[in-house]
Amino acid sequence: MARRRTDEVRERLENQILTGGFAPGARLDEGRLAQQFGVSRTPVREVLNQLSTAGLVELRPKRGAFVASLSLETLVEMFETMAELEAVCGRLAARRMTEEECARLQRVHESCGRAARTGDPDLYYAENALFHEAIYDGCHNRFLAGEVRRIRRRLQPYRRLQLRVRNRVRDSYAEHGEIVASLLAGDDRRAEEALRSHLMVQGERFNQLVAGLDALGAKAG
Repeated sequence: MARRRTDEVRERLENQILTGGFAPGARLDEGRLAQQFGVSRTPVREVLNQLSTAGLVELRPKRGAFVASLSLETLVEMFETMAELEAVCGRLAARRMTEEECARLQRVHESCGRAARTGDPDLYYAENALFHEAIYDGCHNRFLAGEVRRIRRRLQPYRRLQLRVRNRVRDSYAEHGEIVASLLAGDDRRAEEALRSHLMVQGERFNQLVAGLDALGAKAG
């Protein structure tokens, strides 16, 4: 029973970190977490140690636990890797998507459009996730899709932040349009390049992302 409770706390805290509930660099107070999850400090302390081993939490002597922040170098490398893997997903999906899967992609794209028009980045973020899931399923390669999902999950807090950059939601939706057109046309090379470009953090977008991370770090400190 105690082990299952610890596992539940880990799952909930891990999910909050990965979905941006706790920003990179934020302090994780044992007492507050114990109160939030309705447990003693012991399972919370155990979970923080586990998440530290997993690279999601940083334990600082005499200061406590903090949500781990990826270095800029690691962040760039992970976005770069995700872009390449999603590009492969796009190439395969252009060849393999069924008519039903194409229809699903169009429906999700329309939902992204409605979310984009509200100007709410969190609403768009949720619909955007469904858009990419449709492409993963359409590539019909479960191993590849699993690897992409793993990296996307680790980058979730940073991807959420990116959508708060001015005009990013609008631009992201426009990029989706190019992706959808290439997939429906069965143009594998065009789909590959459209997804690679969509996922890459570079130039001005990267500078804006870094500025956002600096602001979060100042707030957390």
